[in-house]
Amino acid sequence: MERDTSLNLAEIELQECPLCRGDGIIEEEEGWCFYVSCMDCGAHTAETAYKTDDERMAAAEKAAHLWNIGKVVRMDPGE
Repeated sequence: MERDTSLNLAEIELQECPLCRGDGIIEEEEGWCFYVSCMDCGAHTAETAYKTDDERMAAAEKAAHLWNIGKVVRMDPGE
């Protein structure tokens, strides 16, 4: 099955990082999930998995929603 590459992640609104106010970026992990991570401090959401192209946009939007409500994790040295 050929992947639909027309998904425009730029249309998904991301707020600033809830921990450091840095910029977040939506990332896709090898065609099975999305997550949002901070480009400054490394905080990130949980992965939101999808199985089909039809579920792909919903997974990206769910990752963005988790980010926007502050559901992130960050591992600091010593933790």
